[in-house]
Amino acid sequence: MEVHVYDTYVLASDNHTMHFDIVIPTKDPKKAIDCAKEWLKKTGQKYDKVTSNECRYCHSQTAPDIIENRIRVDGYFVQAMEGCKDEE
Repeated sequence: MEVHVYDTYVLASDNHTMHFDIVIPTKDPKKAIDCAKEWLKKTGQKYDKVTSNECRYCHSQTAPDIIENRIRVDGYFVQAMEGCKDEE
């Protein structure tokens, strides 16, 4: 499955930066932003805003099976990198 990666930097309500990638099956910036907001809410992370300035298309690639399976279940995959609470 080809996926599209959106590099995301969001300012948390306590002023630290959260860095994570949104991985989706379509090249759709609005969907990436919606997925970022959903994930932040789902994981209880308070944030200032998520717009196209914070969530930008980075690249496309073939997804490994584990990411493809998560996208089939959730519609997206998040790779948390810096300043994020763990999803689970």
